[in-house]
Amino acid sequence: MVSGGQPITIQLEANKKVYFSSDHHFGAPNEKESLVREKLFVKWLDEIKDDCGVLFLIGDLFDFWFEYKHVVPKGFVRVLGKLAEISDRGIPIYFFVGNHDLWMKDYLEEQINAIVFRDKQDFIINGKEFFIVHGDGKGPGDNGYKRMKKVFTNKICQFLFYLLHPDLAMWLGITVSRKNKMISGDEDVHFLGIDNEWLIMYSRKQLKRKYYDYLVYGHRHLPMEIAIGKARHINLGDWINYFTYGAFDGNKFELKTYFSNQGEESRDSIIKIID
Repeated sequence: MVSGGQPITIQLEANKKVYFSSDHHFGAPNEKESLVREKLFVKWLDEIKDDCGVLFLIGDLFDFWFEYKHVVPKGFVRVLGKLAEISDRGIPIYFFVGNHDLWMKDYLEEQINAIVFRDKQDFIINGKEFFIVHGDGKGPGDNGYKRMKKVFTNKICQFLFYLLHPDLAMWLGITVSRKNKMISGDEDVHFLGIDNEWLIMYSRKQLKRKYYDYLVYGHRHLPMEIAIGKARHINLGDWINYFTYGAFDGNKFELKTYFSNQGEESRDSIIKIID
């Protein structure tokens, strides 16, 4: 598991792209509805695998995840199997832990050879500077969640949860994850304006420290591309309401919507404030 450090340099092969996706929350709101979205995501992975040079998953792949030494949550075999196939093709998978899967340990590293990050990380991709992080607890405000995260990441609290029988622990974790608005972010569905979006404020702070071409986040489920000078602030959206993803061809980053067989259920409402 990687935590910060020096920038990671990636040089894409010809005709390859970097793909970014976040906030799938598989398992929510229930197994039946989640399965529909899982199958759609697997279809998307199938469609991109031939020109995918690198895959970034920017957190909250699962709505709840906790690993015991010999036990992981039931389900998600289609998604995990497809990610394993992509990894076996030699495509690197960079996984950023989100607030719903922050109890990730080494399962994805061992089973699909993912490179797992717990916090922000800089990348240089074909000469372009990227700042990437899930985004939970970043920027001003969000104090209720920040206090809650301190509890969730406390080693004693994690150990006490670990002592629960897995059936009880999974039920408790899934129930809390699905119902707690502070965790899920369901209350935060409207664009607040460039001066009030806390992740945009956080991007501005990062840009005072160092220049980036792209600052890429999950967590904030509303897809948006915002110009901050020459830099671009990117919120990837989600695979619940928007089915959005990012694609970088080595020169240009695009935020796109995946419409395959979604009918009227998908909302094409990417917010763009760019030059």
